[in-house]
Order: sequence, then C-alpha cells, then structure tokens
Amino acid sequence: MRLTIDTETDSYEQAIAAVQAAFGFRPDVPVHWLDAPAAEHRPGPEGLGADDLGGGWTDQVLFQMIASLMPRARAVLRRIAELGGTASYDEIQQHFADHPTHPIPRAKIGGSLTSVKAVQRRVHPAGGDPLLHRGERARHYRIDRVLAAGLIRAFALADSRPDLMRRDPDGQEPGSV
Repeated sequence: MRLTIDTETDSYEQAIAAVQAAFGFRPDVPVHWLDAPAAEHRPGPEGLGADDLGGGWTDQVLFQMIASLMPRARAVLRRIAELGGTASYDEIQQHFADHPTHPIPRAKIGGSLTSVKAVQRRVHPAGGDPLLHRGERARHYRIDRVLAAGLIRAFALADSRPDLMRRDPDGQEPGSV
C-alpha cells in the first residue's frame, strides 16, 4: 500500500482521514480497548522524604546525588552503604576486583569516587557535612549510619527507575558498573 499526502493541497483533516482509511479505521465507529492495561504508577524522587537526616541531607537530595554519579562511583557508594556505612579501601577493592559481572580494576576505585566530591558540591546544600568521609591514612571510607540508610532507600528507587540514572559517556547502561 502506498499513501501519498500532498501538504500543499490536502488539509489536515483530509490527511487524517486518508491514514484512517488506509489502516481500516472508521471514524464513525467508536473504538474501545476493553483489555487496556491499567497505567502503571512509576515512583519518583518526589515520593522520598524531605526531612533533614543530618548535615542538610534528605532522602531526595541523596537520590539526586546518586542519580548524578557515574555508574562506577554509584556502585562503590552503594557497596559502602550496604556495609553499614563503613568499609576499608581494601574491602572495596577486593569486592570489585572479584565482582562476577561488573569488575572495577583496583587502581580505579579511588578515581571512581572522585566524582562523589564534585557531584556533592553541586547537589548538596552549601555548608553541609560531606556525605563520604575518606580516611586517607587509615585507608577507609565512612558514611554516617543515618545517611547510609537514606542511600539504601535512594538506591531502592534507583533500582525501580533506572531511567533516572546518569549513564557513562560511552553509553554504558545505568545499572552497569
């Protein structure tokens, strides 16, 4: 079938009528889709809490933080939060070096977290406490327990809405590391 619409001579209504006729739609007969699926509710960050968890951090701000991070930094931050907010540099390196699906080379763990500081400056309210504390001499990472719990909530939303997460410049999927 070939359908040609001349935009110089045909009106909008004539073009619509031609398309309907070509596909067998009859405008004089109402179309009802009886088995239409119900619209799925898609939660968003607005459903997260706006109460101050400490240092100006809220669940919504924590979600903005993780949504803005590159996938590798997001994965490392998530691992620290899953460990209750405290992890040694060696634990993080070992976890991702041996990760079965998304390994991060040992030398890139620190670099992956460099973006946390940059994103934090942009997302977090001015003058607040940092989210991630790094003990360079002791080689450990720490996130306050209440903020680690908030991150877990934010990651739960991120799991249900990967479309809201930042991707790597090379097109890496949001959930990948």
